[in-house]
Amino acid sequence: MTVPSPCRPLGVGDGPGREAPGPPIPEGADPLLSATVPSTASPSLADTVAADLQQSTWLMVLVVSGAAVLAWLVAVGLGAVVSRLAARSAALADLSRRGRRPLRLLLVLLAVTAVLDAAPGPGSWRDAVLRVAGLALIGSVAWLVAVAAFVVEDLALARYDVDVVDNRHARRVRTQVSLVRRLTVAVVAVLAVAGMLLTFPSARAAGISILASAGVLSIVAGLAAQTSLANVIAGLQLAFTDAIRVDDVVVVEKEWGRIEEITLTYVVVHVWDDRRMVLPSTYFTTTPFQNWTRTESAVLGAVEIDVDWTVPFDAMRAELERLLAGNELWDQRVQVLQVTDAIGSVVRVRALVSAKDGPTLFDLRCLVREGLVGWLQREHPNGLPKVRNEGAPGASVAASPGRPAAPVETPAPNAGLFTGSSEARERSRAFAGPSDEEMADRARAEDDGHLATAGERVGSRT
Repeated sequence: MTVPSPCRPLGVGDGPGREAPGPPIPEGADPLLSATVPSTASPSLADTVAADLQQSTWLMVLVVSGAAVLAWLVAVGLGAVVSRLAARSAALADLSRRGRRPLRLLLVLLAVTAVLDAAPGPGSWRDAVLRVAGLALIGSVAWLVAVAAFVVEDLALARYDVDVVDNRHARRVRTQVSLVRRLTVAVVAVLAVAGMLLTFPSARAAGISILASAGVLSIVAGLAAQTSLANVIAGLQLAFTDAIRVDDVVVVEKEWGRIEEITLTYVVVHVWDDRRMVLPSTYFTTTPFQNWTRTESAVLGAVEIDVDWTVPFDAMRAELERLLAGNELWDQRVQVLQVTDAIGSVVRVRALVSAKDGPTLFDLRCLVREGLVGWLQREHPNGLPKVRNEGAPGASVAASPGRPAAPVETPAPNAGLFTGSSEARERSRAFAGPSDEEMADRARAEDDGHLATAGERVGSRT
């Protein structure tokens, strides 16, 4: 077996596991020193840039700014490509319009975070910038998810047109999709805030302790937020039970209006005079209200007018038919004129008409009311409501304008309390006092009494 000389490097012929021959040893040099001292190589470009970045903060800021600008240009280029493709797709157009800003922010934050993670620490500000960039990165991702929820909502609503006569199904889908989108955005926001808090070690430890005592805290939170949770549950119930829908015509708190917005906690009612009534969601689950468009939009309306007893109702029905004939507000379903009350000095007439929806019905009722009042003024002025005050039997009654006075007749005597029958006359005598004969007898008796008294006085003197 050949033993390698300590004065030369190991070669190929030195047995298994032999190392590759090293560089040649110059003449006159010590081979042992040449084998232990490494050769000095020139530093690479990356090492030079890293050393410069460690020494210059401004150079690091310049590199980070350049990466951010480059990422912004890439985002602008992607937006331009998507905008060109959006001419063929409404979904891409909506996505480009809504997601342009969050996409640019996301790419810039990714570039800044990547550069700061790869570069050596140029100072104490690096960790703070990385922490802020990480929080902003979580927020931008949540923003993009919310944008995606809005785009999906627009795609779902584009399939259902609400500008039709019977739009109940479209309004139901619109209400449910809108509420699901709100719920999705709320969940994404909560998850984003939770993700931001978990980046802090102290918040992570607090979260672990909260989870450990989740039973007690859930009871306390449930009692504290009982009203809010009830409104959220009521909002979900309204959306998926079809009690009300967006654009439904309702009567709440004696106000007529339209459902303008349904959220998780409240409902906005657009009142007819452009006021907004904001009601909690629990109002519609605990309080009775009127929904005029629950099953269909067509509704009936009544017009009530008080008239005199002399009004000809057949002519009034003919006038109602004339008012409705050819009127575009009337849907030709219901046309009725009835007398609903006849007590006192007036007769109450109700005209029942129909229209395709609540606003149209309101205008139609106003038109019918105005037309019937005008007809009474023109054709039957005596038919306007009046109060009669007739005198006692036998008294003259003044003729009303436009009507001849009726001949005055003396009515036959009727049995009353003190006249008209033998019993009444007897009752009258009981309350009439003494008769003339009784009064004469009383006077005669008084005179005789006076004479007797005077005779007794004369006899006593004699």
